[in-house]
Amino acid sequence: MRRHPTVNGLLSILAATLRYPCQLLFVLALTSLFGCSSMPAMVEKDGAGKAIDTSLIPNATPKPEAVTKAGNKSPYEVFGETYWVLPSNKDYKASGVASWYGTKFHGRLTSNGEIYNMYGMTAAHKSLPIPSYAKVTNTENGRSIVVRINDRGPFHDDRLIDLSYVGAMKLGYADKGTAKVIVEAIDTTPKADTKPITVTSSKPAPQKQIAAAGSADTGQYLQVGAFTNMATAQQLKNKIRSLTNQPIILRTQDKLHKLWIGPIADNIELLSIKAMLKKTADLSTFSVTP
Repeated sequence: MRRHPTVNGLLSILAATLRYPCQLLFVLALTSLFGCSSMPAMVEKDGAGKAIDTSLIPNATPKPEAVTKAGNKSPYEVFGETYWVLPSNKDYKASGVASWYGTKFHGRLTSNGEIYNMYGMTAAHKSLPIPSYAKVTNTENGRSIVVRINDRGPFHDDRLIDLSYVGAMKLGYADKGTAKVIVEAIDTTPKADTKPITVTSSKPAPQKQIAAAGSADTGQYLQVGAFTNMATAQQLKNKIRSLTNQPIILRTQDKLHKLWIGPIADNIELLSIKAMLKKTADLSTFSVTP
């Protein structure tokens, strides 16, 4: 979780001194009482990131994912309040206030151990399972986005969801800080195929299976990098994991560990991801085929 409960009260007092300088003496007294190791020397403010073209950032793509052990403890307690994680996100729909978080938490770990990227389409929620997906609609302008829940928060009575900075930008409220929204969970539970399977003979069936297996790899890949050191390739893989919902794979060829994104069947999506990686992470990629 992003905020440590043991220093919450002290942070609130210190933040107040920024508005009311006359309280500074009181804060200095608290500092001498708790010691430098317990009382931060200054408040680390959250902030906005660089200006980007949000049209290059695609929505999160809902897909079935196993609920992680990390981030789903239930019940859990923050700031003296107890919260319960829902057993599933099925039929969840709620309205409330959305906020966002940015530079202060960029690069830090989320509740399930992923790296928070303020330019990724993710969000924090107090009770939806992690990971899960939700559609968020700004009721003030009608804009909607799809995000992946991978963090806990926001721990304020009047807040329903904390979006990434770029999510707030896409919904049009990053400048004002909050907005009234509707959050609708997206059920990604695999549905059984009830269509009957007809096999006319024993020979054609394997041919169809081979064709289907081949079609799974259709489309192009984006090569992000090639490294002689596996650890370096893995570090970059972790860095860009939250930037796209496309598969990210490592392939070792000719003693090089190549980092690929894909397969991407849609050329427009491929170009969009390519432009987004350059804009948000300064990564130059190129198309490859297996």
